[in-house]
Amino acid sequence: MGLERVQQVRLAADLHPQFPVITVGGTNGKGSVCAMLEAILSEAGYRVGCYTSPHLLRFNERIRIHRQEAPDEAICAAFSAIESARQMHQTSLTYFEVGTLAAMWLFIRQSVEVAILEVGLGGRLDAVNAFDPDCAVVTSIDLDHQDYLGNTRGAIGLEKIGIFRKHKPAVCAEPEIPFIVRQHMQEMGANLFLLNEHFSYQSEDLCWHYQGHHRQDCNLPLPALNGACQLQNASAVLATLEAMEAKLPVAQDCIRRGLERVSLTGRFQQIAINPAVVVDVAHNPGAVRQLAANLNAAVPDGQTIAVVAMLKDKDIVSTIRELVGSVDCWVVAGLEVSRGASAKEMQVALRQAGIDHKCLIGVFSNVSLAYAYACDYANENDRICVFGSFHTVGAVLEVFAAINR
Repeated sequence: MGLERVQQVRLAADLHPQFPVITVGGTNGKGSVCAMLEAILSEAGYRVGCYTSPHLLRFNERIRIHRQEAPDEAICAAFSAIESARQMHQTSLTYFEVGTLAAMWLFIRQSVEVAILEVGLGGRLDAVNAFDPDCAVVTSIDLDHQDYLGNTRGAIGLEKIGIFRKHKPAVCAEPEIPFIVRQHMQEMGANLFLLNEHFSYQSEDLCWHYQGHHRQDCNLPLPALNGACQLQNASAVLATLEAMEAKLPVAQDCIRRGLERVSLTGRFQQIAINPAVVVDVAHNPGAVRQLAANLNAAVPDGQTIAVVAMLKDKDIVSTIRELVGSVDCWVVAGLEVSRGASAKEMQVALRQAGIDHKCLIGVFSNVSLAYAYACDYANENDRICVFGSFHTVGAVLEVFAAINR
């Protein structure tokens, strides 16, 4: 792992953005922060390029310009340009590295006025870090990708803040920053915007308030994304806009419209009723802890039935354990990808997490079969919750789309 190869190809492809770049990292909440930034800046009239990952159904979802997915032809042209630059150095690039460089190639040629880049994994050695951000955001610090980033929140946090730059705004919405991370932040010399120190938020029933360095926004509409965690994410967004105010001024009415109109697939998203079907890409203990809180905030008249499939390199047992007490019945499935856990491995993990075997009502080789069974099993007062991976949610969304064509 490293940025040397990416930097070589970036220079060969002449990728030198002349517009502000906002880089967003963190364990959970990255997609939500990117979506809210994209919505608000678009409402303010800026031509926004947004690069996120992974996708659910189409690669095109990863590269958006002016809130539209890049078309196939444009993406292929970008791939071709990056491949030509790669061949100049006879070096290798990963799938994600090619996608990152291709996205920036498109943003430059489409004359975007600001680019939002979501970190894929970690931060310090992630491909998006080949581009110096004008503002960097870390949404949260929790356990995930331990094989790559370390086994403690401190070690993981050090990788996350690798996207910060000296004398540039650096926003961190993690409320419990590990000591070693805080110490390193201060040594880096970035202009820090820390939650509960430099900015804060307060929730009310139908609105919320933001208090920052030198601005206060009261009676803001709740974000149109489900989940209590979205106010923490939204506060990071407003801190970012405050930090970038000189380069990207945004009126408060644009903030309000952006919060009201933001959308993001697969984040505690209800896709059906009677029975209710909720899909969530949560795939680590921290994210599923928030999923449990969201489920507990609105308990259905009937049962909650979980459909879960995960990648085998995740902490499956600890992740499932977060939903003990919030789920009545479980349906497990295998993921038909190279990193996917098998149905048998999911069944074993369920037992290790302390789930009573009587609560396991189905074991299936793939997500489509598991989801179909849950739908047959559920009555109209029940709730089906699909979670565990982007692959899991993507499979269900594909089935749902086919049914509703």
